[in-house]
Amino acid sequence: MASLVRHVTFDCADAHRLASFWAEALDGTLADDDLPGDPEALVTSEGAVILFVTVPDAKSVKNRVHLDLQPQDRSRDEEVTRLLARGAELVADHRRPDGTGWVTLADPEGNEFCVERSAAERAVPGA
Repeated sequence: MASLVRHVTFDCADAHRLASFWAEALDGTLADDDLPGDPEALVTSEGAVILFVTVPDAKSVKNRVHLDLQPQDRSRDEEVTRLLARGAELVADHRRPDGTGWVTLADPEGNEFCVERSAAERAVPGA
């Protein structure tokens, strides 16, 4: 059998702080033993397991890999609003007049991610 991806790992300045943001964003949970100041924090959600590791180096360039989020119980625009309220920042708005497109946001440490349309929005003919 081939290897499986165990989790996606983010280097960051504050593992617990960034993991807390992503746990909220993904409706996930932090591991019970992950506390502020710990060098690592693990977020488990329905769609992914993400490990955050504190490193001394600051982020300096655009991500070469990023997450694409698809809202499950709300629209793309509602999800963007929710994430902005939780500390994300708008990087680029790629929404089109016909309702297609996506929004690029950055988490509290500047890691870019995209919010796409929900499955319900994609099911609308012509959208």
